[in-house]
Amino acid sequence: MHRLHNGVQNYDWGSPEAIPNFLGDRRADVPVAEMWIGTHPLKPSVAVDPDGTEKPLADVAGDLPFMVKLLAADRPLSLQVHPSRAQAEIGFAREQEAGVPLEAPHRVYKDPNHKPEMVFALTTFDSLIGFRPTAEILRVLGPLNTPLSQRLADDLRSQPGFASIVRLIERLLSEEIDPAEVHQIVGACRTLASLGMDIKRAYATAVEIAEHHPDDVGVVISLMLNRMTLQPGEAAYLETGVIHAHLKGLCLEVMASSDNVLRAGLTSKHIDPEGLVACLESGMARVSRVTPDFIEYDTEVFSPAGGGFALAVTQISAAAPEGVALVRCEGSLLVCIGGEVTVTTDAGEKLTLGRGESLYLSPDDSGVTVHGLGEVAQAYVPPSEALTSRLIDAVPTWRQTH
Repeated sequence: MHRLHNGVQNYDWGSPEAIPNFLGDRRADVPVAEMWIGTHPLKPSVAVDPDGTEKPLADVAGDLPFMVKLLAADRPLSLQVHPSRAQAEIGFAREQEAGVPLEAPHRVYKDPNHKPEMVFALTTFDSLIGFRPTAEILRVLGPLNTPLSQRLADDLRSQPGFASIVRLIERLLSEEIDPAEVHQIVGACRTLASLGMDIKRAYATAVEIAEHHPDDVGVVISLMLNRMTLQPGEAAYLETGVIHAHLKGLCLEVMASSDNVLRAGLTSKHIDPEGLVACLESGMARVSRVTPDFIEYDTEVFSPAGGGFALAVTQISAAAPEGVALVRCEGSLLVCIGGEVTVTTDAGEKLTLGRGESLYLSPDDSGVTVHGLGEVAQAYVPPSEALTSRLIDAVPTWRQTH
């Protein structure tokens, strides 16, 4: 076992309180958006040997194919899409050949990996994820009665379907949209919401986003996206190619070890509308709520098929005086997400974790049990024969032919 020291990212949409409080620290002077746990080269974790010696986690574990993030959003994240593996390999090679530094603000592909991800809510967590069906978008746009909303509705009505929605996104991102037209739509949304005419929270969401990005065309795009709310302990899985923007809350993310993001708005970072549209054109994949499977009474496992990762969440209490055994796997990242627990192995190693603290369990760490009063989340690569969780589609599974 190795205790981990993890780095944070101070993006402007983060919270100065949520992650510091979770870690038992005081409020930060700047927004803290993410804590990264894993071997990604942009923010690798440091492993601590029993004698206190520190070394990069990759020296102990190799390059892990997955990573974990503690994410806190105080305001909307950028509208974004993650690429497929093929798109990431091509994009990474292109930027490497062009000599674009990894840390350059305009760098898009930071690695050659795809980035499916699963969100496990630690507080109520709100996101925009995936396109609404054509009919629902038309229901949302119709009552707004502004010139821009009418143009969009007319175009979509004449050519309905996923491909036409992508074309609308491309148009909004490529044309010079007058901020006054965005303001008109926000004003109409505010009026309709005040009258109780909010279609699946579309209008309230646009008003909420406009408080932070009043001139951004992403406010208009948000009307075409589904709003999903996860309660603490619930999880959702996003395949690559899904447009999304997390809005607010604290969560644990498990994902392929990648930082490839194609952005289209609601951000001060570099945007890549052409790349984002290219990802969308391949056909939007699944957005699903993940139904966990139980191991005994203490552990529930979230294991989406095709993700290449799983998350086991285990509760420990006096009801299990002999401790609770963790999932056996070939190396895992363990995070204490509540209380205080002690982790022991058959070899007699013992580490105590408080909330927010983490460790790496190697394939050689056998017979791992946890004692105390708390909750831990264990991320790992499930064996090929492992059962996968039932996925309940949260939005329609579009394909380009629809």
